[in-house]
Amino acid sequence: MKTILMVDDEEKIREVVVSYLQNDGFQTIEADTGNKALDLVRGGNIDLVILDLMLPDLSGEDVCKSIRQFSTIPIIMLTAKVTEDDRVQGLSLGADDYVLKPFSTRELIARVKANLRRAHDDTLLAETIFFNNGDLTLNPLKHEVIKAGRPVALTPNEYKLLHTFARHPGRTFSREELVEKVLGFDFEGDARAIDQHVKNLRYKIESDSKNPQYVITVFAVGYRFAGGDSA
Repeated sequence: MKTILMVDDEEKIREVVVSYLQNDGFQTIEADTGNKALDLVRGGNIDLVILDLMLPDLSGEDVCKSIRQFSTIPIIMLTAKVTEDDRVQGLSLGADDYVLKPFSTRELIARVKANLRRAHDDTLLAETIFFNNGDLTLNPLKHEVIKAGRPVALTPNEYKLLHTFARHPGRTFSREELVEKVLGFDFEGDARAIDQHVKNLRYKIESDSKNPQYVITVFAVGYRFAGGDSA
C-alpha cells in the first residue's frame, strides 16, 4: 500500500483529497506547512508528495527544491499559476507533474497513479548497464546512477528519461514519444516540456552539458542517446 503525503494549508482541500485517496486504497499523511512536510519526507515511508505552492512558512518551490536534495520521490504540485514559465520553473526544481487549481479530484488521483507507475517501472535487460567504458553506470535494482565514480541524484522523471534512453541506445525519440514514456499519455502540456527534463538530465550526467556526449539533440525531431559502448 502506497503512502501519499498531502501538503496544503487549507484543511477542506486536504480532507477532500485524502478522502478520495483513501477510498482508492492509499495510505495518507497530512501536512499544513512546508517545514512539517520536509520533516515527514525525511522520516521516510512516503511514496509520493502532493504539494501546494502557497504555504504559510515556505513556498512550495522551496519545499520541492529541499526535497530534491535528499529524495527522488515523485512530487505533484498544486498551483493556480498557469503560465508556461511557472510550470518550467517548477520542473526545473524537480517537480514531476502539475495540477492546476481548481482541479478535478479524479484527475488528481489518476495523476498520482500514473506518477507512481512511472517511478517504479525499472525493468532493464541487464542488472547493471555501463556506458562509455564505465563513465556512466545505471543500476535499476538499486535505482542508482553513477557518473565518473560518483552517485547522481535524479528526479523520478529524469531517471525515467535516462532509463528510456538506456534501453534503446542510438535510437532517436521524438519529443512526443518521450512525453508519453516519461510524463504519461495523459500529459496535456506542450511536448517541449520534455526539453526541461533533458536539460536537467544533461546537467547531471554530462561532463559538459553545453557539449553533450550522451543525450544528443536531433534537429527538428527530438533526442537520441549516444552513450558509446555499453556492457
